[in-house]
Amino acid sequence: MDLLQAFPPGLILVVGALLVPLLSLQLRRAWMLLLPLLSLLHMWLLPESASLTWQLGGATLEWMRVDGLSRIFGTVFHLAALLSVVYALHLGRGFKHTIEQTAALMYAGCAIGAAFSGDLLSLFVWWEGTALTSVFLIWCRLVQPWHRPGEAEERTAAETEKLRRHVRDAGMRYLVIQVLSGMLLLTGAAFWYHGTGSFDFVRMGLPGTAAFDASQFIRVDWASMAAPWFVFAAFGIKAAFPFLHGWLKNAYPEGTVTSTVWLSAFTTKLAIYALARGFAGNEILIPIGAAMTAFPVFYAVIVNDLRRVLSYSLNNQLGFMVVGVGIGTELAINGAAAHAFAHIIYKGLLFMSMGAVLYRVGTTKGSELGGLYKRMPITTLFCVVGAMAISAFPLFSGFVTKSMILTAAADGHYTITFLVLLFASAGVLDHSGIKVPYFAFFAHDQGLGRKHEVKEAPLNMLIAMGVAAALCIGIGVFPAPLYALLPYDVPYSAYDPTHIVTQLQLLLCSIGAFVFLNKMGWYPPELPSVNLDVDWFWRRGGPRLVGFFSRSLGKTRALLGDDAEGTRVGALAHARRVFSPPGLLGEPWPTGSAALWAAVLLGVMLVLGLG
Repeated sequence: MDLLQAFPPGLILVVGALLVPLLSLQLRRAWMLLLPLLSLLHMWLLPESASLTWQLGGATLEWMRVDGLSRIFGTVFHLAALLSVVYALHLGRGFKHTIEQTAALMYAGCAIGAAFSGDLLSLFVWWEGTALTSVFLIWCRLVQPWHRPGEAEERTAAETEKLRRHVRDAGMRYLVIQVLSGMLLLTGAAFWYHGTGSFDFVRMGLPGTAAFDASQFIRVDWASMAAPWFVFAAFGIKAAFPFLHGWLKNAYPEGTVTSTVWLSAFTTKLAIYALARGFAGNEILIPIGAAMTAFPVFYAVIVNDLRRVLSYSLNNQLGFMVVGVGIGTELAINGAAAHAFAHIIYKGLLFMSMGAVLYRVGTTKGSELGGLYKRMPITTLFCVVGAMAISAFPLFSGFVTKSMILTAAADGHYTITFLVLLFASAGVLDHSGIKVPYFAFFAHDQGLGRKHEVKEAPLNMLIAMGVAAALCIGIGVFPAPLYALLPYDVPYSAYDPTHIVTQLQLLLCSIGAFVFLNKMGWYPPELPSVNLDVDWFWRRGGPRLVGFFSRSLGKTRALLGDDAEGTRVGALAHARRVFSPPGLLGEPWPTGSAALWAAVLLGVMLVLGLG
């Protein structure tokens, strides 16, 4: 037992991934299947309240803390890693696949390690680990581009370069925003230590809200007050809060067939775990979560790329979890954790089904698909199961988890929030429950299936989708085992007559609305267009703003003419005289003078700090 507690969960995956490039193809596949199982066994053998601490100067770092909340997220993260490995077993030994396999396992290990971190500093290490490893799951498409059969010969060099530049830029934007999240977390951790004297990852309250508790601080000043806000912002970026969500729908659809399945499972759900650990009961999360459930509905309806539709849908489902965390009751936290568990499975299943379509056809654009149920009937069936689960049909996993959050909202008398969640539930049926399977498999056949002689998905993909589909149904029919994993022992029954009738009415109305709008020709058609969303600010608005200032500066310079040029030349000449030998700052200073000025600067900083 001492050996089990000598290292945190997830480390087996991180270290084991480093051996993947050294193994033959068959050994590699066996090793990748074994790693999640070994890591899961290690996690479950750890006793409740197990801890692993290190000393760093005067601070104690808790690299492992085991409790109910960390265990349920750790369990589903391991399960997602195992299913993703099975789904990607068809990948070969080449360098382009090795990058993806190694990065994916390390990514999963970092997410699991973060879920068991007991302090903000160790959380930061794993947090940045997920960012640095997951970006390779986007960039690996640069060396592993998918294409339709025969399309590589038809695509020009300029078109290929444009595609590569698009993927490269999407990965860079993703990396920047994820690293920014880590920097905010590190800043918040430093300020938290300044105010409390420890890095402990405990429940925080945002200053100015009812959840704030000043008794946690031994020093109350601006840094202490800022600490929770920095940490909250870091978590909000990864959770894809409104106006911070652009990275999600911009990056996930750019991954390879298999890497998007990995991406959908970990980053955002790690943020939900972090919010549940650190900010449960902060009511500011309720309107944020409600907005997250509602606005993606409008974009998902008009988006053409079905993997992008699922990315918006992912954002929508995160909103339910954020609302649960904001309500903060034991039932609501259980609901957020349970819904995260179910969501990882059914969202992974939907991304797997679209990945299979992408693998066989070469596109997931709704305007180019249709009729695939004849050639990919098993994939179609699994996609329908995932669609019913995300739509919260009774006897499917989404129903027994989402209803917990709705019940908590009703019990807390959050009437407006409850109504918004009902609207969002109807919306998710429209865009993920109906639109995705309909336009991929049942709509008018656009001819791609006939042109490329599409086959059913490979066996390993079907196995992974089959297990995920079985879990979606199993959890929906027998929710008790999932409820037993939840962090709080709160009696709850999803199959209350009121819940069932209300949900069935909602589903039937949504289905009727879709059929009516589609028959009348009023449903937004699938068009090969690009919807920028908040991307507009940095992909259109930003360049336009820079261009405006550049033109204004040029006009100002032209008006000033020789006077401006003379001033510039004079300023540069003066700077050279000062900073170049033998100028005042161009020669080494005597030791005494340097020490004196250093002391003066430190003194000024000290006075400012004390002030």
